[in-house]
Amino acid sequence: MSAPVLITGATGKQGGAAVHALKAAGVPVRALVRDPARAKNLDVELVEGDLLDRDSLAAAVKGVRSVFSVQMAPFTQDGFDFASELAQATNLIQAAVEAGVPQFIQTTVDSAGPRVVDERFPIRQASMNTKAEIQDRVRAAGFERWTLLKPGFFMENFLPSSAFLFPRGIEGGLVSLLKPATKLALVAVRDIGVAVAAAVADPERFDRVELELASDHLSMTEIAAVLSDAFGAELTAPDMTLEEAFAAGMPEMGAGHDRLNETWMAGRPEYARALGLPLTSFAEWALTR
Repeated sequence: MSAPVLITGATGKQGGAAVHALKAAGVPVRALVRDPARAKNLDVELVEGDLLDRDSLAAAVKGVRSVFSVQMAPFTQDGFDFASELAQATNLIQAAVEAGVPQFIQTTVDSAGPRVVDERFPIRQASMNTKAEIQDRVRAAGFERWTLLKPGFFMENFLPSSAFLFPRGIEGGLVSLLKPATKLALVAVRDIGVAVAAAVADPERFDRVELELASDHLSMTEIAAVLSDAFGAELTAPDMTLEEAFAAGMPEMGAGHDRLNETWMAGRPEYARALGLPLTSFAEWALTR
């Protein structure tokens, strides 16, 4: 049996997609989990550990062929702890280097790096700069091969149950500062898993690739039309002020989307296609979600 791939965040969206894609490709998977009892349904090798506990990572990285690294800033009573997110990534990078892991795959976010200055939205500024710093540490770590995945806006944010864009349910319509003409680089989470599996299968081809991962590129007007057909509800693209969006239940993180009305998201699915990655269109996702 070949060496396993270590997955962090295996019970979350991106890590879960990576587990699914790797298992489908016949690749053995090892998942780093804080509580193995809560992750038994993954049906993979489980290793107990915590990204904030450097010593607990030694067993997780021992003998693996690759690491897929994903972190999120934990939310505390004082807000998002971005220092913790950086510490988690740093601990894993250092543990993997010391264990001689030959490949490291890090996921961040579309447009991460260079540093962002956006005093209007300090949470977005801290989030993007944390991810830029994580990317820098991967580049400088000395891995034989490494890959950076920079996924766009998750299609899953448009699920009817999403408190992010449908805080009032489908009947309350889309809630966002994104304007009708604003285009998003959309990514189906399943496509992130496919990208991870492809990088593991061909590490040399994906070495030092920094992939802006987009599955589709649509305006909010086009997105609303697709969702209307898929959900059987008449939805329109939002056109809200900050005050209106907050009053409608938009979470604070959504305030950062205001900048996308000016900068947009490049949305270049051709980058992934050039690497031979199959992509999920937004219409396909909406019908098969």
